[in-house]
Amino acid sequence: MKFDAITDKILCELGRDGRISNSELADKVGLSPSACLRRVQELERTGVIRGYRVILDQVALGTSFTAYIAVGLSDHSKAAAMEFERAIARVSAVRECHNVTGTVEYLLRVEVADLTAYKAFHTDVLGTLPQVRSLTSYVVLESPKDERA
Repeated sequence: MKFDAITDKILCELGRDGRISNSELADKVGLSPSACLRRVQELERTGVIRGYRVILDQVALGTSFTAYIAVGLSDHSKAAAMEFERAIARVSAVRECHNVTGTVEYLLRVEVADLTAYKAFHTDVLGTLPQVRSLTSYVVLESPKDERA
């Protein structure tokens, strides 16, 4: 797959609107509809485009309280990490879980209704996992830039 300025434009436009029609996308990137479709299909076939997502309104869903949590494990074994990951995978409030470098092992993005729900999650979910040694919360006040799809 060749990556050139047109491919970059295609990816940028699809990142903005994954439901854009092929003809509109072709117009925006300066290709014929057939050439544009071939490029998009190749990006999909090669796995550059792994899927399309919907952007949800967290306020409408009742989950507008967002926090990032740095999680330090008490045991640095592979077994402990895998058990922690399995436990977190079952929790719908955890929207992202990243294994990171630094002073902690994981960074979580959590979405819940409000501070009361967050306290319950912090205490009743994370506080009960035997692998967890430390938790540091970062409550999101505002997101002036958020390009997650």
